[in-house]
Amino acid sequence: MFLIAPVMEAPLVAHLSEQVRPIKTWVGNASWYGPEFDGKKTASGERFDAESLTAAHPNLPFNSWVKIVNTRNGKFEFVRINDRGPYQEGREIDVSYRVARKIGLVHSGVSQVRLELLLLPPKPNQVEQSQN
Repeated sequence: MFLIAPVMEAPLVAHLSEQVRPIKTWVGNASWYGPEFDGKKTASGERFDAESLTAAHPNLPFNSWVKIVNTRNGKFEFVRINDRGPYQEGREIDVSYRVARKIGLVHSGVSQVRLELLLLPPKPNQVEQSQN
């Protein structure tokens, strides 16, 4: 006789012993783009997904990781840069709809945020060296 029990999955939790120090921190205006862009190709070649933790920035390298903090309410999220933009003057970053919901940006449309650059992607020669 076999006893079958439902499988319980515990969430994966990581605890850092030290706080991650940003490479660079600055303030700018954020806006968002959403479901109407779903499935369209981003500048990196990926398909846009409004429910992903991604963002567009004019010049940060693709696959950079940025912490975005809404300065009005302190809510934050981590995003990966996978697109170019925004193309509206006075805006620093466009975030996905999911990120906009999380940080309280949907209703205002545009809000001041603090950006903390946490990780840059490895340079191509670094990747080649690590594979040898």
